[in-house]
Amino acid sequence: MSEILDPIVRRRARRAFEQRPVPPETLKRVVSAAHLAPSCSNNQPWRFIVVTEDDAKHRVSAELSGGNYWGVNAPAYVVVLASLDDDCRLDDRRDYALFDAGIAVGLLLIQAEAEGLIAHPVAGFKPAELKAALGVPDEYIAIAVIVVGFPGADVNLTEKHRTLETSARVRKPVSSVSFADRWRNDDT
Repeated sequence: MSEILDPIVRRRARRAFEQRPVPPETLKRVVSAAHLAPSCSNNQPWRFIVVTEDDAKHRVSAELSGGNYWGVNAPAYVVVLASLDDDCRLDDRRDYALFDAGIAVGLLLIQAEAEGLIAHPVAGFKPAELKAALGVPDEYIAIAVIVVGFPGADVNLTEKHRTLETSARVRKPVSSVSFADRWRNDDT
């Protein structure tokens, strides 16, 4: 395997975190990797709020859904935001800001894995309340909260999540998501 593919293969959506803080220089490298992502016309529509201070962490964790209970005591969060007006708006509803932010998050996840961290993106949060709690302008979309920390013991996880921590990684076959030359349905 290649140096780049290794952290991609290792990356999993883990939920068991140590309480140990993530060093600021490590978080800076993780966000710097995201910052280097390509974007339409180099617009760089993503914005990241790196949350490590206790009061700010509480404001973020208060807006997480119940299913994300495991992220409440994480040592860090990265809130991912974008404004459609900050990027290419093309025909056929191709607002590139979300796509470009997704590329940036992918690079962030790979760098976090290379740093020995868990970086678990979640969509389960109250976006309007989170934006208000962090002072985010209305025109920005709160895309995800990435829960960040070092791997830890799974003692505070539900049985379901403990099982997921150690189960085999399940992916659809590449042949069901990648087609040669034209669209293909699974039944053809």
